[in-house]
Amino acid sequence: MNTKITAAVVAAATATVVLSGCGLKEGLTEKANGHVKTVGYATGAEGKRNEDARVPEWVPDGATSVTEVIRTTGSERLLKFTGGTLPALCVPGVAATQPATLAAPWWPQGQESRTDKVCGEWHVLVQGTDVYAFKPETLVSKRS
Repeated sequence: MNTKITAAVVAAATATVVLSGCGLKEGLTEKANGHVKTVGYATGAEGKRNEDARVPEWVPDGATSVTEVIRTTGSERLLKFTGGTLPALCVPGVAATQPATLAAPWWPQGQESRTDKVCGEWHVLVQGTDVYAFKPETLVSKRS
């Protein structure tokens, strides 16, 4: 086996173990439309304890595979988790009219326009055991 391929496989395996083993995976990247931070948690309860990037209180504590993309220079967020029952404050509602400017490999393009529940400021869609949520940008840029 080629040593470069072997090294790449070992590096990928190590990264997978490190990221999944510690429960929290985090990255910060510069995007043209602002800073973006990605966080992940094993459970909703774990995500609620993170002071820097706390997941919303409506996310069930027992939710698993919680992943969120956060605009650090604004309020827009994408969220996905598996399982758990949504609380009573999540009610049927209209889909988001503002398109998402954030992106993630797990976020289907246009997913925000298919949401059918509202949990506070979040637009939510349950598909099988997966829950997708979008919080639109609320900060307005004031330019002179």
